[in-house]
Amino acid sequence: FHVEATERGVSRLRYGRGHDVATGRARRHVEQAHEELAQYLAGRRTFFTVPVDLGGVGEFQDRVLTQARAIPFGEVSSYAEVARRIGHPRASRAVGNALGANPVPVLVPCHRVIRGDGTWGHYAFGAALKTRLLELERTTPLLVGCASTRIVCRRGCAHEQRIGEAGRVVFASVADATSVGYRPCKVCRPRDHAA
Repeated sequence: FHVEATERGVSRLRYGRGHDVATGRARRHVEQAHEELAQYLAGRRTFFTVPVDLGGVGEFQDRVLTQARAIPFGEVSSYAEVARRIGHPRASRAVGNALGANPVPVLVPCHRVIRGDGTWGHYAFGAALKTRLLELERTTPLLVGCASTRIVCRRGCAHEQRIGEAGRVVFASVADATSVGYRPCKVCRPRDHAA
């Protein structure tokens, strides 16, 4: 990936050959994006904290991208469902076009949106990468608890990264963790999708 950033955040993510574009203070966003993307692709992160700058997108696309960001790690939604959630239930094709023009794929997870029949649909970085990303998300543990502190974090939290291998406990949900006496991290604030 190569990254373009403004002082507000990452404004474009591209796959393949190219150069990063940022000046001055925007450089920190580029570095953070590279670090978080590497962790995500290695299965060590389930969320992104690097800011994104979507200042160049229109109102409709902004609403679509906001809904795409709300799809939890490891889950998928259909184009029709996204259209319904933004109040335009007949705009599935327009939702697909808005996602296809997503300037920051992966960071805004448009790969989590699929067709109603369960097939992938199009993806800016190609079907093979979409398949790899969805497979990665299905096999990466979402939550990791620390046996000594009894705190559960989202994968990628700074606190989770300090947990030694012997003290790691993997959970499928916050409800599972709390049922055995763990409490959610105050930094990454994990919560179940239904909550």
